[in-house]
Order: sequence, then structure tokens, then C-alpha cells
Amino acid sequence: MHDLIAFIQSNAALVMADPAPFVSFAILFGCGGFAVGRYFLTERIANLESRIARRDEEITDLKAKQKTAEPGVPLVPLFEMTEILPPAPLTFDRLLVQRKEKPHVG
Repeated sequence: MHDLIAFIQSNAALVMADPAPFVSFAILFGCGGFAVGRYFLTERIANLESRIARRDEEITDLKAKQKTAEPGVPLVPLFEMTEILPPAPLTFDRLLVQRKEKPHVG
């Protein structure tokens, strides 16, 4: 950006002498750049709009399913609800008891 400002300052006499071509080229290149950018981004914009529409449809479908579901029945089936606990920690007394139960043959 600093280079652009320095370029305009160094050529200010030329721009001030004949501003019409400078303004017309600025408008021409500005509009051309906007048109090219719009052309390349049209596909991306359309893709994003279709994704938004699909998400809206999914949200309405999920809301409809939620309203039709019975309030007492969970949406996720729960088959076997068992609690799995880790074994009790070994203590010195349990080690002695295990040793007595399994005598060492030597």
C-alpha cells in the first residue's frame, strides 16, 4: 500500500494534468475486478446457500420427529444398563488370604 501511495505521489503532476483518463481507468479496473471476483465466487455462494437450505430441512425434520415421539420413551434405546465396577483394590490382608487359598507347591 505504501508503494501505491508513493507511486501516486511521484506521478501526481501527470494525474492533475489530465484527471479524466485516470478516473475512467480506475472505474474500469475497479468494476472489472469486482465482476471477475463475483464470477469466481458465484459457485461458492451457491454451494453455501444449498448447504444452508439442507440444514434448515434437517432441523425441521428433527423438530417434527421430536414432537411425534412419546414423552416417556427415550429417543435412544437403552438395552442393557449394567454398571461395571472395577475390582476392589488389593490389600495386604487379601494377598495373604489368596496365598492361603492357593498353597505353593515347592
